[in-house]
Amino acid sequence: MPKNQWSQLTELLHKQSHAGDLEKLLMILLAPEERDSIATRLSILKALLDGKQSQREVAAGLGVSIATITRGSNNLKSLEEADKQFLIKQIGISE
Repeated sequence: MPKNQWSQLTELLHKQSHAGDLEKLLMILLAPEERDSIATRLSILKALLDGKQSQREVAAGLGVSIATITRGSNNLKSLEEADKQFLIKQIGISE
C-alpha cells in the first residue's frame, strides 16, 4: 500500500472522536473476513506477549494455523523495543 494511502487511512481513523463512530467506520470499510483477521491478529499478539501459552496452544485455542501464529511471532520479533512496549501498554499486558 502506498504511504499516502496508509496516511489517509490513519488520519481518517484518528478523526473519529467517539468509539461508536470508529466502529461504524471500520464496519463500513472492512469486509467481515478482514475484521475477523484483524481481531484474530490482536488476539495472537496479546497471547504471545502474555506468554502463558505455547504457540501451539494459542493456535489451537484461536482455531488458526501455526503459520498464522508464526507470522505474528515474527512481527513481534521485528519490533523495536519501544514499539513493543507501546503495544504492550495499548493492549493492556502487564509484564
